[in-house]
Amino acid sequence: MTQPTGSRREALLSAALTAAARGWPVIPLHPRGKVPALHGERRCPRTDDCADGHRTFEQRATTDPARIERCWATGAFNVGIATGPADLLVVDLDTLKPKDEEGTPDGAANFQALCERAGQTVPATRRIRTPSGGQHLYFTAPPGTRLTNTTGTLAPKVDTRAWGGQVVAPGSRTPHGPYTLLDDSPVADLPAWLHQALTARRRRAMPPLPPTPTRDTSRYATTVLQREVAAVATTPEGGRQAELLRAVRAVGRFVAWGDLDRATVEAAFTCGGESAGLSPAECRATIRKALDYSIRTAWPRETA
Repeated sequence: MTQPTGSRREALLSAALTAAARGWPVIPLHPRGKVPALHGERRCPRTDDCADGHRTFEQRATTDPARIERCWATGAFNVGIATGPADLLVVDLDTLKPKDEEGTPDGAANFQALCERAGQTVPATRRIRTPSGGQHLYFTAPPGTRLTNTTGTLAPKVDTRAWGGQVVAPGSRTPHGPYTLLDDSPVADLPAWLHQALTARRRRAMPPLPPTPTRDTSRYATTVLQREVAAVATTPEGGRQAELLRAVRAVGRFVAWGDLDRATVEAAFTCGGESAGLSPAECRATIRKALDYSIRTAWPRETA
């Protein structure tokens, strides 16, 4: 039976306040969805919180009960936890999809294998069951670190959410079912072996951006590349591929003009896209398409 709208909204408000009481900043998600119910930069009205410039979902996430009550009074929003500002790293263990080959291990099995290879047991920590039957394992991120999202970096069907990401809080519901609490154990510190695996992978994946050349045009191009890669890396779920396409097109003219090397640009945006949670294949296809278009349509520098 579907809950009446009023009681549903009250339940979601309670879920938001419960997360905030733990010190975890929350954001509203679309009712029965997983995408933030907040405007993006392109539609930013530059008013209220954004009066001095657009504020991202991480900057607008809040633990203020009064703000939370005002927001959830307007709708039955699902509850998102901004993992980066909450100092959380959440391991997302996915289930198998119909297209997956029979006998393929799921996220839980792959994560258990990772733990065994590290000589550790699966950590006891807060666990949430997702509507598909997957699990979210909550960990406290080490102080002074800024881990970002990963997709399949550790193992197939094992993703992580940290800075640039959010997770759906228990009490929320999608058309496929509810997010429910499986284990209310205290949130464990991120295991050292898991932290090392994430940071070692990031060091290998992150290519050095080109040194700042002496020519002013190339220096400017390098600055734009760094800015656009950073923008892609912090894009939330729901707009990641569109933001990657936009950012690569913004940089493509510098490749056409010879200010930046194409391979360097592709490597930098691949890393930014993966940090946002896109797969390597998604990154490659989008980057190649955007660069081909930009190089083909770029105006000569003197007329730009």
